[in-house]
Amino acid sequence: MPRFAANLTMMYTEYAFLDRFAAAAKDGFKAVEYLFPYDFHADEIRARLDANGLTQVLFNAPPGNWAGGERGMASIPGREDEFRRGIDTALAYTRVIGNRKLHVMAGLVGADQPRAKHREVYLSNLAYAARAAQADGVTILIEPINTRDMPGFFLTHQHEAQAICAEVGAPNLKVQFDCYHCQIVEGDLAVKLKRDMAGIGHIQIAGVPERHEPDTGELNYPYLFELIDSLGYGGHIGCEYRPRAGTSAGLGWLKPYLGANS
Repeated sequence: MPRFAANLTMMYTEYAFLDRFAAAAKDGFKAVEYLFPYDFHADEIRARLDANGLTQVLFNAPPGNWAGGERGMASIPGREDEFRRGIDTALAYTRVIGNRKLHVMAGLVGADQPRAKHREVYLSNLAYAARAAQADGVTILIEPINTRDMPGFFLTHQHEAQAICAEVGAPNLKVQFDCYHCQIVEGDLAVKLKRDMAGIGHIQIAGVPERHEPDTGELNYPYLFELIDSLGYGGHIGCEYRPRAGTSAGLGWLKPYLGANS
């Protein structure tokens, strides 16, 4: 039975960030994820995790100027030193917070930019990140993201992500399979999960197309959850969706799975 992690960037936004941990635990979650921890000291976050019996699943490495519209630096030429400093910062946080997965965003690339050069930089940066993370037992994740929500994002398709991981060849570099993004870009999720499960390090969900709870929209999540279980996936499934109304009020879909949610 699948285990779920509340995404505290999108869920429980009716609370201040540090108060979302308690709200998630009260609703039965045993694990959490979010985009970035860097506005807070790692010790502050660890204290909230411990106080509420929560496991941290993952967060993202620094993405550059997020408020200014940047969405990662891993494929951006000329930002290599900044990227490496960001990986060092992120790993320092993982050592305190305890997660063993770190998502690295590829970045935005204009249509007139040389994709081959960006790919070269991407592979080099990912190799660095994987080497740096290996000593801490951390897996680096890369995620294909749909360009409807994030125009210009460098990595968009599952087969591209799997090919990049294979080319880098690091055992701790895997793909973050977001069902929402995959459905929008290419669909055929069941076939891709069967094909790629060995290279998938984390899974996320949301309803399509509105990105609300997974009990609405065009995806049959109960079927996908059974399939994911049958394929031997042992990680958490991140609930990276925007609740239609209050977060707790929309969790009816979760109740059948709460017994395994640890």
